[in-house]
Amino acid sequence: MKTIPNVMGSRIASPIASGLYWSGIWLAIGAVILSILLTGSSVSESALSPWVFSVHGIAALAGGFASARRSGRKGWYFGLANGVLYTLLILMISFLATDGGWSGAVPTLIAVACLAGAFGGMLGVSTRSTSR
Repeated sequence: MKTIPNVMGSRIASPIASGLYWSGIWLAIGAVILSILLTGSSVSESALSPWVFSVHGIAALAGGFASARRSGRKGWYFGLANGVLYTLLILMISFLATDGGWSGAVPTLIAVACLAGAFGGMLGVSTRSTSR
């Protein structure tokens, strides 16, 4: 008889898709924390810009880590690819949801997400066990 995780569980085959999945999870956690910070304190929305870039950086780092760990090779490549796709998804969602356009923050977001993703990929590929 199979256990419940074996029956209901599914595995994401693509390292990039897995990294984007984990980036989304960390972005959601960061958004909840920033919402609590914004609601529970006297911080204004205009002062949240560094915090928002930090959340995006952490999400891209975690996604790059997960994608490189899953691939087991070329950590910076898979991390950078995850950072680029993560940024494109965020820009597309912001454009479709709020009609957000190109501003000075977009190149900063691209730089933060790509560098954090590549760094996370370098960390993630080195944590993969070689026994697989």
